[in-house]
Order: sequence, then C-alpha cells, then structure tokens
Amino acid sequence: MRLQPPSVIFQATHYQGPPAFILRQHSPMKDFYIGDCPRHENKVVTSTFVVVGKQIKPKKTGEPYLALTLGDRSGQLEAKMWDNVEEVLDIFEQDDFLKIKGLINKYKNRFQLTIHKLRKLGESEIDFADYLPKTTKDVGELWQTLVGFVATFQNPHLKSLVQAFMDDPELASAYRNAPAAKTLHHAYIGGLLDHVVSLFRSCDLMSTNYPQINRDLLLTGAFLHDIGKVHELTYNRSFSYTTKGQLLGHMIIELEMLQAKLALFPGFPEDLKTLIEHLIISHHGQYDFGSPKLPMFPEALMLHYLDDLDSKMEAMRATFEREAGMDSPWTSYNPSLGRPLLNPAKFLAPKKAAPPQEPDLSPDLELDATESVDPAPSIPAPNSGR
Repeated sequence: MRLQPPSVIFQATHYQGPPAFILRQHSPMKDFYIGDCPRHENKVVTSTFVVVGKQIKPKKTGEPYLALTLGDRSGQLEAKMWDNVEEVLDIFEQDDFLKIKGLINKYKNRFQLTIHKLRKLGESEIDFADYLPKTTKDVGELWQTLVGFVATFQNPHLKSLVQAFMDDPELASAYRNAPAAKTLHHAYIGGLLDHVVSLFRSCDLMSTNYPQINRDLLLTGAFLHDIGKVHELTYNRSFSYTTKGQLLGHMIIELEMLQAKLALFPGFPEDLKTLIEHLIISHHGQYDFGSPKLPMFPEALMLHYLDDLDSKMEAMRATFEREAGMDSPWTSYNPSLGRPLLNPAKFLAPKKAAPPQEPDLSPDLELDATESVDPAPSIPAPNSGR
C-alpha cells in the first residue's frame, strides 16, 4: 500500500479533539519529497518542509548550529545548518513550514540535508496535502467493514457499547482520520482505522482456530485499544502529542472514554466492564512498554500479540516502501524494530547483469618517424659455472 496526499486541508472546528476535516482546493504539489532522496544523493535541492523538531546545539567552537527534523508526506529527514545560524534562529519554531535549499548526502548510511539557506513560508504558500501522509484505502469502505463485524456480535451488551462509540458523529469522524501512532506504525491520516480493520480480520481468523476465545470480547478490545489516540495525538500540521496525550497517554484516556459511554448503559455487567478495562490497559503486553498490567486472560493475550504483529508488519512495509529506491536489499537501521531489515523481494529478484563493454574500435596508433621504441631489456646469459 502506497500513501497518497490527502485531498483536504485540515482545520479545527468546535470539536475539542484533533481537527475535523473540510474540503478545500489546494495549490500544485511540491517537486521534491523526502522519499526522493535516493535519486538526489549529493545534489542540491530546493523544497518545502514542515519542522517536526528543532534543536539548537553548540559546535566545538561554542557557536550554535541548528539540528532539525523535517517532514513531508513521504517521511522525515534529519537536517543540519552550520553557517549563518544566528540570522535564522528566531524566525521559526516547531510545526512551522520552511522553504530550504541544501545538499542531500549520507551520514552513517542515512540521508540527511545540509542546509544552505532557509526562510519561513507564509500561510498562502502552504499546501497541507504535501506534508500529511494519507492512506490510499477507501476510508468509507474501511468503516463499513467495522460496521459489518459489529453487526455479527452475539453479546448484546458489547454490541450496544461499540455501536454507541460508532454512532457518535464527532468521535466517528476523528476515528476515521486519526493516525495510529506518531512515528512507529500506521503514522498517516486514516492509520488508526486501517490498523483496527486489519486487527479485526486477524482477531476474527484466530478466534476460529481457538474456540475457547470470546470473539465479541476480543473484537471489542480491538476496537477500543487505541481509541484514545484521537485525543492523544494532534495532526493539523505534523504528527505530535497533545498536552493531554503527553500527561496521561492513550490508555488512561480510553478508560475515561469508556466510563463516559458506559454511563448510557446503567445495566451493563460490572464483570464485563472489568474485562474490557483489562484489555485496554494490558494490550502493550509488558511493563517496559507502558502496560500497568500484563495480559491475564486469553483474549487479552491474543489482543496483545496480534496488535504487536500488525504494528510490526506495517513498520516493515513502510520501511521497504520508504527505501524502495535503494539498490541494496538491506535497509538502513530501523530504530523502532532495533535492526536493519532484509527486503526478500529485492534479495530474490534477478540480479542486474553488468552492461557489456563496447569493443575498442579505435585504430592502432602509429609511431611518428621521429619516435623510437625502447629496445627490450637484454637478458644476461646464464652463468655456466665456469
């Protein structure tokens, strides 16, 4: 699946979560994207980017230099500005948009941009479609896939609960558009819904192989496990965390959202509520990964492993797509997975034969009459021993 630019510009409405989405005509797209780096290595490019991160660091001389993380819809790129830094230090901040001229090169096998010049873009120069990646899948079809799964629920309490979330128009709009993560996996508009639909399919398949699994409970956990991302992440300019997201995290936010919806169902079984809460807080699977509890019943364990599998498979897919232009079947080091990756399709593809060398058809050079050939060195006769 390749990502495409969204055909909408994102603006906030009265909804207090991430921005809702309205259609607006936008200007032509920029020419160079970060994903084009392999074709522009050791070349000077001029393009526009969103500032994902900004740091001011000292050189060995004590003078400042700029260390930026730049982004567009195709990925992110580390950038450094070494000269004339004082002139631009205060003219932009994180989430601003810049026009930059600089050199694309490699450092430790990763592309980076050495900045020569930059300026801040005005609002009229910004086409948000250039900077926020969006799924190419039909979001309406993905949503209807969830609707179809929920319609098959046998437990009336779980069915009513999930439908209450889906029937909330503001929440449904955010769920359709939110990314599933800031950078690690499904980090694009529509990524949360894409991830959950994939997870629903895996959960449905695995529940047929393990009849002891409560399918409705497992799918409810899949629907709710990341729903707090609609409040944890903001994505009106670049993907980043809200203040609430930074302070609480999506799992605490999800428990709050669950309590609010359960208030609509005074007869909801207390034990069933406890199981749902455990699905939410244990789905990261380990204390080190942010779960306050380890999965303690089959549906919770299955949710954790299938969620982790789907996240890692998407991280691999995105890495292969991002480095499709590289000749080597090995990718650069992937920090989220903690290793470089081998692309089997590239590895097994027929190797390109070296182009045949053209025969040298130039005539032999004749010596000028004034030139002479050095005589072959004389070889002394072997010593006869006499």
